[in-house]
Amino acid sequence: MNRLLVTALSLLLSGSLLQGCAGVVVGGAAVTATAVHDRRTLGVFIEDQTIEFKAADRLASDPEIKANSHINVTSYNMVVLLTGQTSNEELRHRAEQLVAGVERVRRVVNEVEIGSIASLGERTRDAGLVAEIKFKLTGIDLPDFDPLRVKVVVERGVVYLMGLLTHKEADAVTDLVRHVSGVRRVVKVFEYY
Repeated sequence: MNRLLVTALSLLLSGSLLQGCAGVVVGGAAVTATAVHDRRTLGVFIEDQTIEFKAADRLASDPEIKANSHINVTSYNMVVLLTGQTSNEELRHRAEQLVAGVERVRRVVNEVEIGSIASLGERTRDAGLVAEIKFKLTGIDLPDFDPLRVKVVVERGVVYLMGLLTHKEADAVTDLVRHVSGVRRVVKVFEYY
């Protein structure tokens, strides 16, 4: 399976090289590196990228949501996680409905908070926490565990974990993340392999 995946992605990259677009080549290389380690099929991996794009476009097309919210969309195995902030419950619900209407979305996990929009400083701290967690995941020593299979999303110190993992892997990841300084809470959005 991985050999077929690498071959398919290599062909895609070769086509990009022929077009001479450096941005596509670099982006394609990053996708190739991630996809090789993923338990999702190549089709689902690409579908998740498409879902994120379409969902973000739907949210940006709603003027009220756009003006009064900061909502992040993360899709993994066609399960969509919504994080961020919005000004009221009606907009939170509307965002969920818009995203649920995207083709191929299996489920929406709506973790959007009602309240003020996160500041640039908060977002910067969250990004640093994501990097620290991803680095610490490399220390998990389990057979066949690959830290690249864990999607980490952080919003105001709340860590959302996605991925297609075994129960043992999910438990090890969750236990490790709970003990990282700055983590307020851990929310598991895993699916089990």
